Amino acid sequence: MRRIFILLPLVFIATAGLAQSQKQYTFTLEEAITFALDSNYTAINARRDIAKAIKQKWETTATGLPQIDANINYNNNLKQPVTLLPAEITGGEPGTFVPVTFGTKQNANAVATLNQLIFDGSYLVGLQAARAFLDFSENAAEKTNLEVRKGVINAYGSVLLSEELISIFEKNKITLEKNLFETRKIYENGLGEEESVEQLEITLLDVDTQLSNVKRSAKIARQMFNVALGIPTESDVTFADNLNVLAEENIQLQFLENDLNVEENVDYKIAYNLTEQRNLEMKLEKSRALPTLKAFLNYGAQANSNDFTFLDSDQRWFQSSILGLSMNIPIFSSGMRSAKTQRAKIALDQAETQLEETIQTVTLELNSAKSNYQFAIEKFENAKKNIALAERIETKNQIKFSEGLATSFDLRQAQTQLYTAQQQYFQSMLDLINAKATIETVLNIPDLRIDSDNVNR
Repeated sequence: MRRIFILLPLVFIATAGLAQSQKQYTFTLEEAITFALDSNYTAINARRDIAKAIKQKWETTATGLPQIDANINYNNNLKQPVTLLPAEITGGEPGTFVPVTFGTKQNANAVATLNQLIFDGSYLVGLQAARAFLDFSENAAEKTNLEVRKGVINAYGSVLLSEELISIFEKNKITLEKNLFETRKIYENGLGEEESVEQLEITLLDVDTQLSNVKRSAKIARQMFNVALGIPTESDVTFADNLNVLAEENIQLQFLENDLNVEENVDYKIAYNLTEQRNLEMKLEKSRALPTLKAFLNYGAQANSNDFTFLDSDQRWFQSSILGLSMNIPIFSSGMRSAKTQRAKIALDQAETQLEETIQTVTLELNSAKSNYQFAIEKFENAKKNIALAERIETKNQIKFSEGLATSFDLRQAQTQLYTAQQQYFQSMLDLINAKATIETVLNIPDLRIDSDNVNR
């Protein structure tokens, strides 16, 4: 009994840990997006990049603020240096020397120095560069969030597509097995042909193979979705939305009329950040030709003794203090500074050209996304019509085949056509959802910019 009471808490702890590791989730698409923006691995590191940029900004700012350093030294001259003085000083014989030891055997000193930067052109540019780098980090995080959102939409839809295909293939398999059973009985009774049985067996084998493949794909799709959300791949997730409902909700023709404000596009923002950085690099090289001025103030104390008495209350400490200015004036660099400035100017020209290219590329991306979105809507509407027609054709051939008015080949052809239409119908739903997500990414809808003030510092 004592052993049982000892083991019970361990069992409860293990059970609780297992339950926690197998946490279950339920998500609508919007809930999944919100969850991923907070927990996706890439999104987490993007926020950390912003936090690093904030620290780097303060690091740059702090270089121009007062800096105080302290220095403490203790020396014990185990063998004091000896200096030779002319012997005449002590009344000795001329031409000879007397060995003399100066100072005490031990000494200690402590100095505190205050340094203050008064003027440095590169410091001013550095402050601007730190702010520009923070803007770049925020825009990079915004792009990451847009890509995470787009990836979650695709992953969520892929899981729903796999589940729909599994359902339809299982339904088709049941129907085929029933047809095959009836046809085999008819053949065994001598009222049908063996070819009819074989045709149905071929169709059933094909459906069974596709069903197995879709089940494997569904498992992988779920794992990819979990990774996109930043949760363990083995976590159990329930999907609250329906693929058909999502497709209908994503038919929003007003997106085809939206104009592009290129300055809101995240790729444009990042390209513009690059031009800012290149411009600041050119300013930095120019600033190196300016003088720098620094001030310093130090205060120190020194003590000397033949024994270690520096902690005694009666130990004498001799104080000293210095106030000074230091100016460094660049005069001649053999053209090195000029070459660096020219190289920075060329890099700026490249960045400006890249910015113009980005504007044209983003415009093209939006036009292409609109075209693909309109095509996805049309394909979805056509797929709905096609599946209705394919179902009617397959039903008619089922009736004709059972009445002996259609061959097994005709039935197989109608069934294959139906199965293809079913797959195209469900795939068109996913294509529609993804096409709309692509337009939203180009238009930066919704605005997923991360404010550095909200980053955990």
